[in-house]
Amino acid sequence: EKANALLQIIGIGEKLYQLDVEEQRIYNRRYEVGRIADQKKKYAAELEMYPDVPKELVSAADLIRQQQAILARNGENQRKRQMCRQYEEELTKAQIAFDEAKNRLEEAEAAVSVARKSAADLQDESTAELEANISDIDRLNIKIRANMDREKAEIEAEEYSQQYDELTKSIEDIREQRLKLLENADLPLPELSVESGELIYRGNKWDNMSGSEQLKVATAIVRKLNPNCGFVLMDKLEQMDQDTLNEFGKWLEQEQLQVIATRVSSGKECSVIIEDGYVKEDNGLSDEGAKTWKKGEF
Repeated sequence: EKANALLQIIGIGEKLYQLDVEEQRIYNRRYEVGRIADQKKKYAAELEMYPDVPKELVSAADLIRQQQAILARNGENQRKRQMCRQYEEELTKAQIAFDEAKNRLEEAEAAVSVARKSAADLQDESTAELEANISDIDRLNIKIRANMDREKAEIEAEEYSQQYDELTKSIEDIREQRLKLLENADLPLPELSVESGELIYRGNKWDNMSGSEQLKVATAIVRKLNPNCGFVLMDKLEQMDQDTLNEFGKWLEQEQLQVIATRVSSGKECSVIIEDGYVKEDNGLSDEGAKTWKKGEF
């Protein structure tokens, strides 16, 4: 309430409130981004990494096509072998019926001769290497995917880290704006400021201020609230030691402000001493020749 009253008096309450709200929003976002960035970094560090594999996934289609071509050629070889056996069977039949089909026997012999020569030059190709390569592709792609997942996680972690730095810069900019706003504001005391809606005096919030500091800040706010006020009533002035009291008195004189205050004391800084509800007539405080307070006189 004291902080709000002071800010409204000096005319920066609404602007400072908006800056505080914006800072808190960005701070919350930065906290969330930082938490996600840490999670991404830890996740990326836990993933497997294989440095000796390609970056792109390997396709088995080419190897499969090569395998199919070899199988097709091997199938053609098998067909030719079957034809060779067929001609051999025909030759056997022709030989049995040689007398009846001499011409046919000769043709069969010629065909068998050609077929045998053709079959003798045939060489089946092995698909074992291609089959092994196809089998290895799956294992290789598993490693490549693992590398891609880790790289993606690292990129995401870096992006969130950059967002965190950008949000930090935004918070610093807002705090700089607030600082300039307060530096240019007509605050009633040096070293008095407002942070997150709370009064700050000499680096301390209200609850952490000494009693004397609270009295001084409160008096300064009252003075700012009503500049025409000539005096202020105060209590608990015993919270100030003599040096602080003297300093406070100089500030009051500077502000042309009179304070009528109570203080639990019987020292010479007191003008009137009250005991048991009555003014003590002979308080022993006055110096010889000094003007003292007397009851009924003004």
